[in-house]
Amino acid sequence: MKELKKYRFLLLFTIILGCLRSSAQDHIYSQFFNSPVYLNPALNGQFEGDLRMNLIYRNQYTAIPGGLSYLTASIDYNVPQFGGGVGLIFTRSSEGVAYLNKNNIAAIYSYSVGSEDYVLSFGLQAGATNRSVDYSKLVFGDQIDPRLGYIPGSVSGADQPDFNNKFYFDSGAGVNLTLKNFNVGAAAQHLNRPNESFTGSPAILPIRTTLHASFKYNLTRDDNVDDEDRSYIIPSVVFYKQARAQSISAGMQYKRRSINAGVWYRSSGQGGPGALVVSLIFDLFINKEGGEKIRLGVSHDVPAGGLNYSNTSGTTEGSIGYETTLPSRSRGEHKFFGASRCYDFY
Repeated sequence: MKELKKYRFLLLFTIILGCLRSSAQDHIYSQFFNSPVYLNPALNGQFEGDLRMNLIYRNQYTAIPGGLSYLTASIDYNVPQFGGGVGLIFTRSSEGVAYLNKNNIAAIYSYSVGSEDYVLSFGLQAGATNRSVDYSKLVFGDQIDPRLGYIPGSVSGADQPDFNNKFYFDSGAGVNLTLKNFNVGAAAQHLNRPNESFTGSPAILPIRTTLHASFKYNLTRDDNVDDEDRSYIIPSVVFYKQARAQSISAGMQYKRRSINAGVWYRSSGQGGPGALVVSLIFDLFINKEGGEKIRLGVSHDVPAGGLNYSNTSGTTEGSIGYETTLPSRSRGEHKFFGASRCYDFY
C-alpha cells in the first residue's frame, strides 16, 4: 500500500509539475519602459543622472484564486567615462496556491560606443536564482472524498520528495542602438539554459529573447521651443519569445512635460489571451536643476479574448523610480553629450 501511494504521488506530482512548466515562462511587464534593466541589460546606466532606482509590481488576474504576483527592483550607477554603468537587479515571482516562488539577483555591466549621431550600448548580466515550492499546499488524491470533495485538515500519506528548492546560475546579455529619433534593441536571458528541476528529470529553462523598437515624433512644429515644452508621440513595439511562447506589445505614448500617457495592445501566441493596456506616468521633480526626480506609474490590463474580465478583474501594475545627480558631478556630464539616448524614448 505504501508503494502504491508513493507511485500515485509521483504520478500526481509529475502532472502538477507538467502543468506548472507549461505556464512557467518568464513574466513580462506592461510598463516595460519603467523597468528598463529587466527589459534589456544594455539599458543599465543609461540615464541623465548618476544614480537610479526602480521598483515595479505586477498583480496578474487578481480575481483568480492562487495569485500571480511579480516584482522587480533595480539600482544602477551611471559611469560617464564609458557611457554605461554597473547595477544590481532583483526579481521575484510567486505563482499559484503551492507558492511556486522564484527569486533572482544579478549584477549588470554595460558599456557604450558612438558619437553625437548615434550610441551603441552593450550589457552583460550574471546572477543566481532560487526556485522553490511548498508541497504542504498541494492536494492529493487521498485528501479528496468522492462525495464531499476536499477534506479540510486532512494529511496526505504520500511521501514528499527530498528537495523543494533549486539554486542555479543564470546569465543574460543585450544590445541597444539609439540613432536620432530611432531606438532599437535586443536581449537574451538564460543564455546558459539552466536546469530548474526539483527531481532528477531535466527541466531546462529556455532562452527568453526580447526585441524592441521605438520612434520619437515631435508634434511641436516650432523648433525654437524648449525641449520641456514640446509634445511627443512615441510608438513602440516589443516582441518576446521563449520556447513556443511568444507575445507582441504594440502601442504608443503621448509625452509632454511631466506627463506620459500610453495605450497598448499585447497579443499572445499559441491561442493565449491578449490584453488592452492603459498606462499613466507622472514625473515629479524634487530638484529639477539637480536632476532629482521621482517617477510614478500605473497601468491596467483588460483581457482581450480568451478570458473574461468579470472572472479575472484584469491585471494591475504599479511602479516607482528615483533618479538623482551626486554633488560631486555636474549634470549633463556624459560621454555622448548632445546625442539622442535611449531614455529619451520613455
